[in-house]
Amino acid sequence: MIFGLGVLWLVSEIMHRDKDDEIRKKLTIFNIVKKVDTPTIFFFLGILAAVAALQSAGHLSLLAGWLDEKLGDIYLINLAIGAISAVVDNVPLVAGAMGMYEVVTPDMLRIAADPAYAAFFVQDGLFWEFLAYCAGTGGSMLIIGSAAGVAAMGLERIDFIWYLKKISWLALAGYLAGAGVYWLQAQIMV
Repeated sequence: MIFGLGVLWLVSEIMHRDKDDEIRKKLTIFNIVKKVDTPTIFFFLGILAAVAALQSAGHLSLLAGWLDEKLGDIYLINLAIGAISAVVDNVPLVAGAMGMYEVVTPDMLRIAADPAYAAFFVQDGLFWEFLAYCAGTGGSMLIIGSAAGVAAMGLERIDFIWYLKKISWLALAGYLAGAGVYWLQAQIMV
């Protein structure tokens, strides 16, 4: 990360070397880094470090094996991940799923025991597209499942129980309807 920042610094210095000092000061790395939300960066770094630790320990591959064995269907697996995102932030869930399931390359697809199942995991495959939908939309089932929901709780004084009674069932219906449309679309296009 520091190396990347150094490269960015070098490139920006080269790009802006012919500009006035007044303009160049506004475009320096030092000025830009002052405006960065450091706690957010540390939050994402912490998530990625935690996911990397779980992956190194082998827990994510065990969880992937369990999900494959018990649910056995990419749609059910992603629906479960989406339901969990109502409680857990979607960023660590997606990062965890990326650690659980490997992106399948064409070479891996050729030697796979079940090429039809492995095809779901190719880059931009159905698993990854549906994961993005489920993790992003599933967070709306509870107000605490998304950063926007938590912000709305604070700004608009929305009560968790009120949201649970009045909105959650609508969010669940929308989540399942969208998932159904996605599934139907995938069946038609195959």
